[in-house]
Amino acid sequence: MDCLRKVTAWSPPKLPSFLTRAPLPPLASPPSSFAPKDPVIGPTVVPGGCGRTFWSYPVPFTVSRVVLEERCWLEQPIFTTRAHVFQIDPTTKKNWVPASKQAVTVSYFYDVIRNSYRIISVDGAKVIINSTITPNMTFTKTSQKFGQWADSRANTVFGLGFSSEQQLTKFAEKFQEVKEAARLARDKSQEKIETSSNHSQASSVNGTDDEKASHASPVDTHLKSENNKLKIALTQSAANVKKWEIELQTLRESNARLTTALQESATSVEQWKRQFSICRDENDRLRHKIDELEEQCSEINREKEKNTQLKRRIEELESELREKETELKDLRKQSEIIPQLMSECEYVSEKLEAAEKDNQNLEDKVRSLKMDIEESKYRQRHLNPCRRGCARCQTAVPPRLRDRSLLSLLWPFEVAGRWKILTQEPRLGLPYVYAVRAGMFISFLRVVAAT
Repeated sequence: MDCLRKVTAWSPPKLPSFLTRAPLPPLASPPSSFAPKDPVIGPTVVPGGCGRTFWSYPVPFTVSRVVLEERCWLEQPIFTTRAHVFQIDPTTKKNWVPASKQAVTVSYFYDVIRNSYRIISVDGAKVIINSTITPNMTFTKTSQKFGQWADSRANTVFGLGFSSEQQLTKFAEKFQEVKEAARLARDKSQEKIETSSNHSQASSVNGTDDEKASHASPVDTHLKSENNKLKIALTQSAANVKKWEIELQTLRESNARLTTALQESATSVEQWKRQFSICRDENDRLRHKIDELEEQCSEINREKEKNTQLKRRIEELESELREKETELKDLRKQSEIIPQLMSECEYVSEKLEAAEKDNQNLEDKVRSLKMDIEESKYRQRHLNPCRRGCARCQTAVPPRLRDRSLLSLLWPFEVAGRWKILTQEPRLGLPYVYAVRAGMFISFLRVVAAT
């Protein structure tokens, strides 16, 4: 019986179907650094459940490092990795609480004594994870670098954030392998329990038969054996009933918590749906407004282009107007000068006519002077009679001067005419006048001497 008690403490008999599985507590979305690209709205509940071995006596979740090190020599590490450890917030059941400040070592261990598998993680002197793996546990990937599982014994949810997707995949594969190994170990332990219980019942029956053969009749022996069997079954059933009642109460409490969490999640989902519909309506309204603003912006841009073209045209017209104004100013200045120019032109034309007349007169005078010069030259050559009054000189004198009385009569008039011509022509200069006068005086002396 001691052996049976020791075995039943670790390997329970089969329970009804409604007690074999317990639902998971609600799981929250992963932390922001390990969150997936698509947002997770509200807490999520992983389908299925995580089995609990209610009749076993698990190692407490919070144990000292000394006890853990004393037990580590009985356990063998199977797989080791590094990750950031998180736990679900026990009050809200929605948010993640970091259990380590940095990445720590997370390992799978095999317990030789209990024939079980555990996940253990230690941060310095603090034990962060001490979770026994059962066949009904499920490891869920909630993002590319984050995974989580629920431990109903510790009444919490663990989350691991890895540095890469490959590490998460390896950890999930190893979790599945360890879960299958735990299932095989449970099946083997149940087979051992059944064989040991059958052997104990057979030994108890054989012992009563020997006593019956030596002390009592076969009927009494049979009745005693039946009574013993009934007592054993009654004892076991009473113990099992108490355990079932305890576990049923635990399940009811967990179901109540799960129902509350589910209601909260449903309420939050409804709130999220309402908020989502409000946001969607707001988004549609903003889109329509954006379309209207874009149309207005396009119209404004067209108006701006038109204004720019008009500004350019105005600038061109202003420049042309300035040029026309400058031309008009020049024309006004020229119009002010035109009367003066006309008067100057008239004055110049009058002067030109006077000059032409003077020029004509001068030309006439020059011709007459040329004739007089030629005549004077002729006289100088031919009218220079010698003092003797020779016939040669007399012949050289013009016929009109041969008569002395005629010469004496005509000479003053000729001299007066030449003098008048000389005095009226100032261009020839005084030397010429003096020369003419000297010539006339010499001619006069010659005429007088000749007479």
